[in-house]
Amino acid sequence: MKVKFWGVRGSTPTPQPENMRYGGNTSCVEVRVGEQLLVFDCGTGFRNLGKQLSKQQNGSPLEAHIFLTHYHWDHIQGIPFFTPLYDNPKNRFYFHSHGRNRGLQQALEEQMTDPYFPVNMTVMAAKCIFEHIAETTLEFEGCTVRSRWLNHPQGCLGFRIETSSGTLVYATDNEPGDKALDKSVRELAEGADVLICDAQYHPEQYEKTRRGWGHNHWREAANIAMSAGASQLILFHHDPDHDDDCIDQIVKCASEYYPKVQAAYEGLEITL
Repeated sequence: MKVKFWGVRGSTPTPQPENMRYGGNTSCVEVRVGEQLLVFDCGTGFRNLGKQLSKQQNGSPLEAHIFLTHYHWDHIQGIPFFTPLYDNPKNRFYFHSHGRNRGLQQALEEQMTDPYFPVNMTVMAAKCIFEHIAETTLEFEGCTVRSRWLNHPQGCLGFRIETSSGTLVYATDNEPGDKALDKSVRELAEGADVLICDAQYHPEQYEKTRRGWGHNHWREAANIAMSAGASQLILFHHDPDHDDDCIDQIVKCASEYYPKVQAAYEGLEITL
């Protein structure tokens, strides 16, 4: 299993010079299992992934399964700018997400309707298949993907990817404090080789002004990793107001609490 980070920022893109080491694009993670391509979230990092895929394919058909945790802007903004959706009618994309508030297809189409975007999804040449999921298990060639609910406004799913080479967990946009969902995220992360976990806030920032906004602080991410027995913790979904130096300090604090930790950055690659 090969993992590559294309967007690691939360809430909104932040293309400032002081953010360039970790990156300013919003959530997008590519996972390769053999020939199987899985993508987790379609923030603005999804655009650069699309450019790379079009270059690699060089006209050959592309198929991918795309898992959306939820429909907040920072997780879907890249879809209208994803070149493989337009450049080859033989491309096929399976979108998987929940339909808690509206249909999956409707939720994605709405961001490209008048007056928000100049063209709608009908101009896309690729075949798009929309599949609603909740807490479920999906089997693919070489891997199993399990989904569980997380604690986030309007609903959010976390994902566990199990392969013969290891287990990856993608658990972003999750806030502590709901007893059942606190247990759920720990079960999702149980024994993971790599846990990608929401760590948007400082603990003090969360306590003072961010309760109810749907995100972890770094200490809760470490708590999840420790209680679940995860081998490696990747801090993810960095706050738009946290520059590179601030994230460095978060990693330093977190490593004193839980040593097997690093912060996600654009271009980071992990092989299991």
